[in-house]
Amino acid sequence: MKLGILEQMPTPKGKTAEDTVAETVALAQHAEQLGYERFWFAEHHATKGMASSAPEIMMAAVASRTTQLHVGSGGILLPQYSPYRVAAQLLQLQALFPGRIEAGVGRSPGGAERVRSALADGKENQLSEYPDKLEALVRYVHGEQSNGVRATPRTEAAPAIYSLGLGENSAEIAARLGVGYVYGHFIEPSRGEATHEVYRQQFTPGNLSAPHALTAVFVICGESDAHAEELATSQDVWLLRTEKGLDSRVPSMEEAKAAKKTERDQRKIEENRKRMIIGGPDTVRKQLLYFSERYHNDEWLILTNIHDVEEKRRSFERIISLF
Repeated sequence: MKLGILEQMPTPKGKTAEDTVAETVALAQHAEQLGYERFWFAEHHATKGMASSAPEIMMAAVASRTTQLHVGSGGILLPQYSPYRVAAQLLQLQALFPGRIEAGVGRSPGGAERVRSALADGKENQLSEYPDKLEALVRYVHGEQSNGVRATPRTEAAPAIYSLGLGENSAEIAARLGVGYVYGHFIEPSRGEATHEVYRQQFTPGNLSAPHALTAVFVICGESDAHAEELATSQDVWLLRTEKGLDSRVPSMEEAKAAKKTERDQRKIEENRKRMIIGGPDTVRKQLLYFSERYHNDEWLILTNIHDVEEKRRSFERIISLF
């Protein structure tokens, strides 16, 4: 079992963005000491609580403060950007930290249309161009020409490219272009088996010589199942509010417990639990092994979005100790 961390960097209520950034860097250093394989950063914009809006910068900050940890993005919003510019940033990182850069890219618009438009400098929606932009990105990072131009610096090896997705169509794109694939179980938990199967069966060598899939999932590992359930209260309410477009800062357990929830809210919380693994060490181990067997994949990116930073750290400590 190979374990990594995917950080959305949600800010706990009562903390600042500066606090969250400092605590995230410290967590990455601790994760390396614990034996985690990789540490990736999401890209979110125009939210009150998400502090990771520029994964490339966070990658550089963490890579400069660690020695072996693979750092990555999960993921850069490629449809909104120039593949050449993204490739140049990745190659610069690769030159600084050879062999440690992993670039996850996705086709998300990045939020509401006004957010997408601001990211793309007013250009029309380009989500349909994602496969072409991904192909161009792969060519650029390998030193090949695209539109008569080569990206620089020209590193000895290319950074690994991963495409993020939620189903069979995205898996087909990643397989056809020979890049890695990240399945977002933490967003869409119902299509994992078919998606992983499509990626494995249809993969053709390209950026990578062999298929390499990761699965991203919310995990909270407490001292016991009851303790984990208590910790999960803040994540439950955070996710509920975030999906409604409300305050995306993480509430304390006390605030989360006191929050008024309609019957519809409660049903949504229960539905969202399918996107998570929550329990004590034995429960978490069994669930990770269960999904690893179902997906025929034992590499994971773990998200833990709870209010208490120390409990979050201890959850990661318990998880890595299981394997």
